Amino acid sequence: MKRQDFFFDLPERLIAQQPAAERRGSRLLVMLPDGGVEDKQFPDLLSYVQPNDLLVFNNTKVIPARLFGKKSTGGQVELLIERVLDNHTLLTHIRSSRSPKAGAILRIEDAFDIEVLGRQDDLFVVKVLSDEPALELIEAHGHMPLPPYIERTEDQEADKERYQTVYSEKPGAVAAPTAGLHFDEALLEAIQAKGAQIGFVTLHVGAGTFKPVQVDDIEEHVMHSEYLEVDQILVDQVKQTRANGGRVFAIGTTSVRCLESASSLSSTGELAPYQGETDIFITPGYEFKEVDVLFTNFHLSESTLIMLVSAVAGYERTMAAYQHAVEQEYRFFSYGDAMLVFPKSE
Repeated sequence: MKRQDFFFDLPERLIAQQPAAERRGSRLLVMLPDGGVEDKQFPDLLSYVQPNDLLVFNNTKVIPARLFGKKSTGGQVELLIERVLDNHTLLTHIRSSRSPKAGAILRIEDAFDIEVLGRQDDLFVVKVLSDEPALELIEAHGHMPLPPYIERTEDQEADKERYQTVYSEKPGAVAAPTAGLHFDEALLEAIQAKGAQIGFVTLHVGAGTFKPVQVDDIEEHVMHSEYLEVDQILVDQVKQTRANGGRVFAIGTTSVRCLESASSLSSTGELAPYQGETDIFITPGYEFKEVDVLFTNFHLSESTLIMLVSAVAGYERTMAAYQHAVEQEYRFFSYGDAMLVFPKSE
């Protein structure tokens, strides 16, 4: 398939610049197993969840990965952390009038210094010159890394809460697993009260999630790599769900990538605990082993994520649903509305 096959026209006014007043205040487009669609509200999700189902959430925590500073010459620099490598070493994007060279010292937020160690493709490896761990300094001085399509010059105080899930636990993401932003504690409790289970995986979302597909033939696209963890507890939950006749709901595309990676990378070909990298690229024709239902936000035109949704729902159904969402003026992207995607029944 071609990248252009996944293009859709989106009026800018439909790109959500702020979150809904309440987490559960979004709309929900449901792609039904019979091929139809329904326009619902997010809390209606509960009516589609049955006892013995398992909802799998990504418990990564977004770090305030945007840092501002100056070169020794006084020039402005902006860093967007891609990954924390260890207590003092970071992999970052650097934006400045001229790329800094190895050995350059950058003063960050008038609080601490960073030394540029070298390049890694388009990214920079840098060292934090402080006895304090890098994560502590980032938490104290960084800014929330809002996506490029949220056109605000600065993050706001509210973003610290709302660009983070209520169940976030493990720091490391530089972009939110946005499907989870809709859930509040009360709804999580209601899901469990209905007899369904909640489970957690971890995938530290990188800035590469916003990287556009730049080749026409999608099979030639090189997927960015991200770190994930699937533990034995989650594996046991999935097995129990299968034994009880329940379904596995992936809450967000990152949960899909965790489950399917842990299955495909195991020595047996079955779901097993996994810690490490994944660059899995899921496109139409992919045969899912672990995911039955997908809950997700609306994604960028021609992105790897709309390709993943198309793999779950079918290409034509997905593009028709996106067109429906535009016509019905759903709100798009990270702070926007959501979809509940059932594969079409045979």
